[in-house]
Amino acid sequence: VSAGNGCGHTLLTPHSGTLSSKNYPGTYPNHTMCCWRLQAPPGTSLLLAFGDVDLESSEHCAHSSLLLADPQTGTAYGPYCRNSVPSAPLLVTNSSTVTVLFNSTSHRSGRGLLVSYATSQHPGMGAASPGMQRHPWDVPDPPLTMCFSVYCPAGCKDIHGDIWGNPSQGYRDTSVLCKAAVHAGVIADELGGQVTLSREKGITLYESAFANGLRSKRGSLSEKRLVFHKVCCLLSPACDDVLEVVTFNASSWWHEVDMLGQDRAWVAERAALSTTGHSWAAEPGAEAAWLELDLGTRRNVTGIITKGSSEQHDYYVTSYHVSSSRDGKNWRPYRGSSGQEDKVFEGNADSQGEVSNTFIPPIIARYIR
Repeated sequence: VSAGNGCGHTLLTPHSGTLSSKNYPGTYPNHTMCCWRLQAPPGTSLLLAFGDVDLESSEHCAHSSLLLADPQTGTAYGPYCRNSVPSAPLLVTNSSTVTVLFNSTSHRSGRGLLVSYATSQHPGMGAASPGMQRHPWDVPDPPLTMCFSVYCPAGCKDIHGDIWGNPSQGYRDTSVLCKAAVHAGVIADELGGQVTLSREKGITLYESAFANGLRSKRGSLSEKRLVFHKVCCLLSPACDDVLEVVTFNASSWWHEVDMLGQDRAWVAERAALSTTGHSWAAEPGAEAAWLELDLGTRRNVTGIITKGSSEQHDYYVTSYHVSSSRDGKNWRPYRGSSGQEDKVFEGNADSQGEVSNTFIPPIIARYIR
């Protein structure tokens, strides 16, 4: 729970989360406050990682401060500011409840704060902080290609910091690690989770990609790169195999007659990603249009790639819902890892590029709409 006019990006879940001051990493505003109440499951304790605490210096941190309180034990941590920083980047508490209080008076400078937390069940907290090539709570550099595991808190997608690369080739090692994990589709931002990766030899050029609501940057040569490894599905030996679609079906299709009187059928079968020329399109003016894929048998579906129709037409889908069925009659909307409401997937912004979205958890079904 958070309250106050000084709260910035905040995502709090029972097992992990990320919080920041307003405008972070820009200068935080004058005369603001925010109070976050962190509540972990009973029987666990909270670990807090200080990604950045940059509050203007003042005696006893009187002008701006970060204060943490453990109501169960009566313990207080802080106040913290630029001249009184936390003694360690990771604070291990003995409580399942912690109150985080940030306030400011008049000041001239300071990025504010960025804090992540997880429960004692996930001690290997990962890089949720921006901008730094090394993070105080990162594991030491392993030898090249050796796998290691890091826990990424929820809420890393919208923190400040860049990523370079894509899921297939890996990411420049200066990328914000947990933000790259969301882009790669190995965790859902609203839940966080354990990620397995390796540091491998860098490559000459990292290509940009749009995936899971994030656009990575095009990056130059680096000495090392980050490669994420998916824990592969029980029902498939390889998670990234392209599934064969037996039949395409659609709510409608566009029968186009061009200026020369020539016919062009934008039928459902043209929706296959490898199709050259024009794609599928619903009948103009159709509402609640849908495209249906029959996979022939029940399959484990871990994601989807979409692309627009670039031949003569600048057509593409900007957002969409997904439903699945095991029998083609009873349909279940996909709600993602949160399970609260139907998930809206971010689609394409132009007709040329491909956009990837990962299903976490995967869909087990024969039919996808």
